[in-house]
Amino acid sequence: MISPEAAARLHGLAFAGQGRGWRVAEFADLFAQRGVVCVGRPEGFALTRVIADEAELLTIAVDPEAQRQGHARSLLGEIEMAAAAQGAAQMFLEVADDNLAARGLYTASGYAETGRRPGYYERATARVDAILMVKAL
Repeated sequence: MISPEAAARLHGLAFAGQGRGWRVAEFADLFAQRGVVCVGRPEGFALTRVIADEAELLTIAVDPEAQRQGHARSLLGEIEMAAAAQGAAQMFLEVADDNLAARGLYTASGYAETGRRPGYYERATARVDAILMVKAL
């Protein structure tokens, strides 16, 4: 398990320029919730919430210095297995339309687009759609 402090630091690094990173208190609250599962290592972490037979991928964050080395793919596989072990039959997620690396990872990992939330994410100069995706576990 990764600490809330380490998660907040990694999240801030990974999502710099895409809005604010999540705060330590937000991670501490999430980690205390029933059904929340986290897999982590020094390079990054993945966080999901399992309710009944569904899981929602809350975030994956990898230190920018460790990106493009397979860590996100590995973390995604680990969090999918952890969610399935908790009884989840499918994983849902949303990803910003402008996050091409994440979209590529999810598509290559078997996620399919199911919808959009127009203008969901706020950037410094514009709003960006959220793409909704799902995968059977």
